[in-house]
Amino acid sequence: MSNRCSVRIPRVIGVTLVGVQAEPHLPLPAEPPLVDEPAGATDGPEGGSLRDHEGTRERRIESSIDVDLKTQIIRFTLTGGLSAIVDYGIYSFLLNLVGLPVSVAKSISFVAGTTTAYLINRRWTFQAPPSRARFIAVVLLYAVTFAVQVGINQVLYATLPGDWWRQPLAFVIAQGTATVINFVVQRAVIFKLGV
Repeated sequence: MSNRCSVRIPRVIGVTLVGVQAEPHLPLPAEPPLVDEPAGATDGPEGGSLRDHEGTRERRIESSIDVDLKTQIIRFTLTGGLSAIVDYGIYSFLLNLVGLPVSVAKSISFVAGTTTAYLINRRWTFQAPPSRARFIAVVLLYAVTFAVQVGINQVLYATLPGDWWRQPLAFVIAQGTATVINFVVQRAVIFKLGV
Protein backbone atom coordinates (compact mmCIF):
# COMPACT_ATOMS: atom_id res chain seq x y z
CA MET A 1 0.00 0.00 0.00
CA SER A 2 1.38 3.40 -0.97
CA ASN A 3 1.39 6.38 1.42
CA ARG A 4 1.13 8.81 -1.46
CA CYS A 5 -2.04 10.80 -2.01
CA SER A 6 -2.87 12.03 -5.47
CA VAL A 7 -4.65 15.31 -5.96
CA ARG A 8 -5.98 16.30 -9.36
CA ILE A 9 -7.39 19.76 -10.00
CA PRO A 10 -9.11 19.73 -13.37
CA ARG A 11 -10.19 22.80 -15.30
CA VAL A 12 -13.67 22.30 -13.87
CA ILE A 13 -14.18 23.35 -10.25
CA GLY A 14 -14.36 19.79 -8.80
CA VAL A 15 -11.36 18.32 -6.95
CA THR A 16 -10.40 14.65 -6.83
CA LEU A 17 -8.76 13.40 -3.65
CA VAL A 18 -7.74 9.75 -3.64
CA GLY A 19 -10.23 8.95 -6.33
CA VAL A 20 -13.24 10.70 -4.73
CA GLN A 21 -14.88 13.49 -6.70
CA ALA A 22 -16.10 16.44 -4.57
CA GLU A 23 -19.02 18.41 -5.91
CA PRO A 24 -18.34 22.17 -5.99
CA HIS A 25 -21.87 23.40 -5.22
CA LEU A 26 -23.38 21.19 -2.54
CA PRO A 27 -26.26 22.89 -0.71
CA LEU A 28 -25.60 23.82 2.91
CA PRO A 29 -27.88 22.35 5.57
CA ALA A 30 -30.63 24.63 6.82
CA GLU A 31 -29.59 26.50 9.95
CA PRO A 32 -31.69 28.40 12.46
CA PRO A 33 -31.29 32.18 12.51
CA LEU A 34 -28.36 33.44 14.59
CA VAL A 35 -30.19 36.31 16.25
CA ASP A 36 -33.51 36.76 17.99
CA GLU A 37 -35.80 38.95 15.98
CA PRO A 38 -39.01 39.20 17.98
CA ALA A 39 -40.67 41.53 15.49
CA GLY A 40 -39.75 39.35 12.53
CA ALA A 41 -40.74 35.94 13.85
CA THR A 42 -44.16 34.47 13.23
CA ASP A 43 -45.54 33.25 16.53
CA GLY A 44 -45.92 29.54 16.82
CA PRO A 45 -46.78 27.45 19.85
CA GLU A 46 -45.36 28.82 23.12
CA GLY A 47 -44.41 32.18 21.58
CA GLY A 48 -41.53 30.94 19.43
CA SER A 49 -41.12 30.96 15.70
CA LEU A 50 -43.02 28.39 13.68
CA ARG A 51 -39.63 27.29 12.35
CA ASP A 52 -38.71 26.12 15.85
CA HIS A 53 -41.67 23.76 16.11
CA GLU A 54 -41.14 21.57 13.09
CA GLY A 55 -39.75 18.05 13.11
CA THR A 56 -36.35 17.28 14.59
CA ARG A 57 -35.57 20.87 15.56
CA GLU A 58 -38.53 20.86 17.96
CA ARG A 59 -37.48 17.53 19.47
CA ARG A 60 -33.87 18.77 19.82
CA ILE A 61 -34.98 21.96 21.60
CA GLU A 62 -37.33 20.11 23.93
CA SER A 63 -34.70 17.52 24.86
CA SER A 64 -31.93 20.05 25.48
CA ILE A 65 -33.70 22.61 27.65
CA ASP A 66 -32.62 21.01 30.95
CA VAL A 67 -28.86 21.54 30.96
CA ASP A 68 -27.31 20.72 34.34
CA LEU A 69 -26.10 23.49 36.66
CA LYS A 70 -22.37 22.71 36.30
CA THR A 71 -22.56 22.86 32.49
CA GLN A 72 -24.56 26.09 32.65
CA ILE A 73 -22.03 27.70 34.99
CA ILE A 74 -19.11 26.72 32.74
CA ARG A 75 -20.88 27.93 29.60
CA PHE A 76 -22.07 31.12 31.30
CA THR A 77 -18.51 31.82 32.47
CA LEU A 78 -17.04 31.27 28.98
CA THR A 79 -19.76 33.40 27.40
CA GLY A 80 -19.25 36.04 30.07
CA GLY A 81 -15.51 36.06 29.38
CA LEU A 82 -16.08 36.67 25.68
CA SER A 83 -18.74 39.30 26.39
CA ALA A 84 -16.46 41.02 28.91
CA ILE A 85 -13.72 41.21 26.26
CA VAL A 86 -16.21 42.85 23.88
CA ASP A 87 -17.44 45.17 26.66
CA TYR A 88 -13.99 46.15 27.98
CA GLY A 89 -12.50 46.54 24.50
CA ILE A 90 -15.21 48.93 23.39
CA TYR A 91 -15.15 50.72 26.77
CA SER A 92 -11.38 51.26 26.62
CA PHE A 93 -11.52 52.37 23.00
CA LEU A 94 -14.32 54.88 23.59
CA LEU A 95 -12.87 56.17 26.87
CA ASN A 96 -9.16 56.34 26.03
CA LEU A 97 -9.03 56.84 22.27
CA VAL A 98 -12.30 58.57 21.40
CA GLY A 99 -12.42 60.55 24.66
CA LEU A 100 -16.05 59.95 25.61
CA PRO A 101 -17.08 60.52 29.24
CA VAL A 102 -16.85 57.44 31.51
CA SER A 103 -20.62 56.84 31.76
CA VAL A 104 -21.22 57.25 28.02
CA ALA A 105 -18.35 54.92 27.09
CA LYS A 106 -19.49 52.34 29.66
CA SER A 107 -23.12 52.58 28.53
CA ILE A 108 -22.28 51.87 24.89
CA SER A 109 -19.90 49.04 25.76
CA PHE A 110 -22.47 47.53 28.15
CA VAL A 111 -25.06 47.32 25.38
CA ALA A 112 -22.57 45.61 23.04
CA GLY A 113 -21.38 43.18 25.73
CA THR A 114 -24.83 42.23 26.99
CA THR A 115 -26.18 41.75 23.48
CA THR A 116 -23.31 39.35 22.81
CA ALA A 117 -23.99 37.56 26.11
CA TYR A 118 -27.73 37.22 25.56
CA LEU A 119 -27.47 35.79 22.07
CA ILE A 120 -24.88 33.19 23.10
CA ASN A 121 -26.50 32.33 26.45
CA ARG A 122 -29.97 31.83 25.00
CA ARG A 123 -28.74 29.42 22.37
CA TRP A 124 -25.79 27.70 24.05
CA THR A 125 -25.87 28.06 27.84
CA PHE A 126 -29.59 27.69 28.52
CA GLN A 127 -30.60 26.24 25.11
CA ALA A 128 -33.95 27.96 25.14
CA PRO A 129 -36.18 28.52 22.13
CA PRO A 130 -36.81 32.15 21.21
CA SER A 131 -39.86 33.92 22.58
CA ARG A 132 -41.07 37.50 22.87
CA ALA A 133 -41.79 37.16 26.61
CA ARG A 134 -38.26 35.88 27.29
CA PHE A 135 -36.74 38.63 25.15
CA ILE A 136 -38.71 41.31 27.03
CA ALA A 137 -37.73 39.78 30.38
CA VAL A 138 -34.05 39.86 29.38
CA VAL A 139 -34.34 43.49 28.27
CA LEU A 140 -35.83 44.38 31.68
CA LEU A 141 -33.13 42.42 33.52
CA TYR A 142 -30.41 44.11 31.48
CA ALA A 143 -31.93 47.52 32.25
CA VAL A 144 -31.55 46.77 35.96
CA THR A 145 -28.03 45.38 35.61
CA PHE A 146 -27.17 48.30 33.35
CA ALA A 147 -27.96 50.74 36.16
CA VAL A 148 -26.09 48.58 38.68
CA GLN A 149 -23.02 48.11 36.49
CA VAL A 150 -22.70 51.65 35.14
CA GLY A 151 -23.41 53.08 38.61
CA ILE A 152 -20.79 50.92 40.37
CA ASN A 153 -18.26 51.63 37.62
CA GLN A 154 -18.87 55.39 37.84
CA VAL A 155 -18.59 55.50 41.65
CA LEU A 156 -15.42 53.41 41.76
CA TYR A 157 -13.82 55.26 38.85
CA ALA A 158 -14.48 58.58 40.59
CA THR A 159 -13.32 57.47 44.08
CA LEU A 160 -10.30 55.29 43.32
CA PRO A 161 -6.87 56.93 42.95
CA GLY A 162 -5.92 57.88 39.39
CA ASP A 163 -3.43 55.01 39.09
CA TRP A 164 -3.21 52.69 36.09
CA TRP A 165 -5.37 50.03 37.81
CA ARG A 166 -8.37 52.33 38.46
CA GLN A 167 -10.15 51.62 35.16
CA PRO A 168 -9.72 47.80 35.14
CA LEU A 169 -10.56 47.43 38.85
CA ALA A 170 -13.73 49.53 38.58
CA PHE A 171 -14.72 47.55 35.47
CA VAL A 172 -14.08 44.12 37.05
CA ILE A 173 -16.04 44.87 40.23
CA ALA A 174 -18.98 46.34 38.29
CA GLN A 175 -18.90 43.50 35.75
CA GLY A 176 -18.70 40.82 38.45
CA THR A 177 -21.68 42.20 40.33
CA ALA A 178 -23.81 42.38 37.17
CA THR A 179 -22.70 38.89 36.10
CA VAL A 180 -23.87 37.28 39.34
CA ILE A 181 -27.22 39.07 39.13
CA ASN A 182 -27.63 38.05 35.48
CA PHE A 183 -26.85 34.36 36.03
CA VAL A 184 -29.15 33.95 39.02
CA VAL A 185 -32.11 35.73 37.41
CA GLN A 186 -31.64 34.14 33.97
CA ARG A 187 -31.31 30.61 35.37
CA ALA A 188 -34.03 30.86 38.01
CA VAL A 189 -36.59 32.93 36.12
CA ILE A 190 -36.04 33.96 32.51
CA PHE A 191 -34.95 30.71 30.89
CA LYS A 192 -37.50 28.76 32.93
CA LEU A 193 -40.37 30.74 31.40
CA GLY A 194 -42.69 28.36 29.59
CA VAL A 195 -43.31 30.83 26.80
